[in-house]
Amino acid sequence: MAGNNIGPKRLVVGAHYGVRDWLAQRATAIVMALYTVLLLVSYLTSDGSAGFYNAWATIFARQWFKIATFVTFLGLLYHAWVGMRDIWMDYVTKSVALRLAFHLATIAWLIGCAGWAAQIIWRP
Repeated sequence: MAGNNIGPKRLVVGAHYGVRDWLAQRATAIVMALYTVLLLVSYLTSDGSAGFYNAWATIFARQWFKIATFVTFLGLLYHAWVGMRDIWMDYVTKSVALRLAFHLATIAWLIGCAGWAAQIIWRP
């Protein structure tokens, strides 16, 4: 049956990345939750007598903490990308050209945010 569209060789149309993105959003949410706990524990165990700014500066002076912060921020950006892409595709417009423009604007914004985060985290 050449026209059989059922089974492992069926014609798949549409986005077909729902499960992968659902898992990615759960994984990035777990990364963000773990980072929040790490940040809270780091702050609560820091020397608070040095002052608010100095406590934060001491926490973020460690290179491993900067890397953990940036990795978490990248997870946040991917989490945001999946959510915004789904909003653009499912709820905002069916126009391919307008959807492409929204996707490109979202990607540009998220890349800009990643660059800005790197500047903030690693500035002298």
